[in-house]
Amino acid sequence: QLVESGGGSVQPGGSLTLSCTISTTPTPGYCVGWFRQGPGQGREGIAGFHSQGRTRYTDAVKGRFTVSKDNTKNTVYLGMNNLKVEDTGMYRCAAVLCGSVRTGTLRATDWGQGTQVTVS
Repeated sequence: QLVESGGGSVQPGGSLTLSCTISTTPTPGYCVGWFRQGPGQGREGIAGFHSQGRTRYTDAVKGRFTVSKDNTKNTVYLGMNNLKVEDTGMYRCAAVLCGSVRTGTLRATDWGQGTQVTVS
């Protein structure tokens, strides 16, 4: 089970950090992705964390968002800087196929419930 937290409202240019806590100790090779869905838009995968430590980002967030993992807490973080109005949406983390992190087209197998981010 994955549980997100850390969403909220922020002004443009501000920062937020989202957390995705995995309630059961993941097996080696566990990969996590972050997705978002803006108002009236489809869901898009924006960042992936590979179990080997590699990360991948969509162009829209590259250079502004950072995904990291704390193994001691079974938690994956999404640090978001220089937020823009267009970053507004529901953010969800998911267990993803590790191969999909390498290709950049994230494929989820298990979802968290989501946390709202509003930039205005």
